Amino acid sequence: MLTKITKLLLISALLFCGSIRPAQAQTQFAGWVGTFQNYKLSSRFGAYFDIQYRTTDQVRQLHQLMLRPGLNIYITPQLTGTVGYAYIPQQRVNTGVEGYLPEHRIWEQLVFTHKLPHRSTLAHRLRLEQRYIPKHHPQNGDLVHDGFRKAHRLRYFFRGIVPLGGQAGTAFTKGWFTSVQNEIFFNLGDASGLNGKAFDQNRAYVSVGYRTSKAFDVEVGYMNQYISGVGSASTNNHIAQLATYVRL
Repeated sequence: MLTKITKLLLISALLFCGSIRPAQAQTQFAGWVGTFQNYKLSSRFGAYFDIQYRTTDQVRQLHQLMLRPGLNIYITPQLTGTVGYAYIPQQRVNTGVEGYLPEHRIWEQLVFTHKLPHRSTLAHRLRLEQRYIPKHHPQNGDLVHDGFRKAHRLRYFFRGIVPLGGQAGTAFTKGWFTSVQNEIFFNLGDASGLNGKAFDQNRAYVSVGYRTSKAFDVEVGYMNQYISGVGSASTNNHIAQLATYVRL
């Protein structure tokens, strides 16, 4: 059963999404597949890696591939810091010409995890990104790379996991669970080369999954991604996601 805290977080996320979505938002449907992996190398350090495959509208083709390694630093049992790099080839369009050009990111984050009643857990993540976004223009039917523009972004994320069944007071190491999460993105500094706003996007997500052991989860869920564009333009993405989580 969902705890009162988790219910409140879910309701807050859904109300937030509903309050910012304009009536004229462009609607798209996409599929995301990803794996999120953490490997403990010592009592102080570990390795992180995630890879994600994201499709275009109507799941027609690849929109974005994300490769994101990092180094974990275990500050306390509840608090982990990570520094990393991301390589993100993405489909881009300029005056009708399509192509794939990579974005590069350097990122730093803190993750704090704490327990809730009924064996539930809640994780908070604060991430700072330094983005190197490719400039481009069409030439002879191709996209030509014109270098990069630098941008900064701040992201706040929470994720709650609620086991379905099991005995209270015991560790959750196997069985079915549901999760709820929300992440909000803010542009920092000059956003004139992006959407010209501080607010960038919001992602609300719910899922059901199965934990095979304390080291592995698999889940499937629905994400609503709202992206604020230039001026009054915006996009509302309905996303089906399949994900695995590895903890070794």
